[in-house]
Formats: sequence, structure tokens, C-alpha cells
Amino acid sequence: MKKGEITIATEGTWAPWTYHDEKNALTGFDVELGRQIAAKLGVKAHFIEGKWDGLLAGISAGRFDIMINGVDVTPERSKAFLFTEPYAFNRTVVMTKTDSDKVKTLDDLKGLTTANTISSTYAEIAEAHGAKVTGVDDLNQTFELLLSGRIDATLNAEVTYHDYMRAHPDAQIKIAAVDPDVIPVAIPMKPGEDSASMKAKLDEIIEGMRKSGELGNLSKQFFGGDLTQR
Repeated sequence: MKKGEITIATEGTWAPWTYHDEKNALTGFDVELGRQIAAKLGVKAHFIEGKWDGLLAGISAGRFDIMINGVDVTPERSKAFLFTEPYAFNRTVVMTKTDSDKVKTLDDLKGLTTANTISSTYAEIAEAHGAKVTGVDDLNQTFELLLSGRIDATLNAEVTYHDYMRAHPDAQIKIAAVDPDVIPVAIPMKPGEDSASMKAKLDEIIEGMRKSGELGNLSKQFFGGDLTQR
């Protein structure tokens, strides 16, 4: 509040959460949420883009105030970061090529190859089910590996699949399996006294946006549906 801006970490490569539009302007559900949060705090939103691992490390090091990038809340992350109340809820799906019948449940990932950004929730889920995970820098690389047949499958948010298919309607990719668990998505920050105060402010803003319908409308704008309700 004193410096008049909030530093927000984001990838900028994960549509429709955070990406660049046809004019190369940074936008997406998370980006516009960040801008609204900054406006309600009365400060400027300063976005810093980077790779997933570096963003989480930057939060731990105090280089960013918060990270808004579809971050799933997991028990392990909750030990390292202070999270706001959830602002969205995520379902994980397994995607394969259309002509593949290797995967029908998550357990079928055992012994298969997948690709995701290392340390992402999706990589962790794949590894937990016995897959060998190839590390990539962004979502586009993941789909390139899948379509070229260099991996068997990939895991990501269900909305990411639908967004990709809207942009690439002829892509030979299908949803092969769905994780039955719904995962909360929230904003992580470095634990501390200042962060506790920040969390209280952000929780109040998120709840206010949920009650007013702003949060749901933002979700419908980018996802075509309301991911803000469990």
C-alpha cells in the first residue's frame, strides 16, 4: 500500500488463465482478476512474467507480493505458502491423442510418458500414478509433444482442454480420463505478519467479488462457465 503497487507473478503462457492476446497484450482470467484486486486495493497492478518454478521461488524469496496463475492448493504448498480463500475450483483431466486407447483412468498412467511444467500439480499427479514426466516450459510445448507422439498423455485443467480445442478445432486430442477430485485454486504469498494482513484484505475482496457476481462473470468471460463455485 505504501509503494502504491502490488507485484503479481504470472506465466503469461497459459490460456485462458494468463496469456497474450492477438495484440500481444497480457490478459486472461487471472490477469484481469489481478487488475481488479489492485483497483480495489487502490494500487497499481505490476505484472512480472516468468516460468512456473521461478514464480513460486520468487514468492518464497519475497520478489513478488502475490502469484495469480491458477495455483492449486495442495497440502505441500500450504506448508510453504500462505493462501487466500479459493477464488476458483479446478478439475484435472488426462488428454491423449484421439486414436489412443491407453488411458481410461488415472491408474492407466503407470509406465506411460507425460509432459508438464516440473513441480506443477499436474506433474505431481502424473508421477503419483506412475508416469514418467518430461519437463516443459509452457503449455504449447506440451501439446506439441502430444500431437507428435513423443509422449502418451498430458494432464491439465479441464478448461484448458476446451480452450485449446476452441482455438484448434481440428486437433486430434481427447479427454481420456477425469480426476474425480475438485481442487481449490487460490493466491499464494510468503508467510509473515504483513502477509496475514494482505490475506485478510484479499479474502475480503474475493468474497465481495463472489457475492456481487463480478468473479463469476469474469470466469464466464474467459472460460465460458463459472469455475468460481465448488
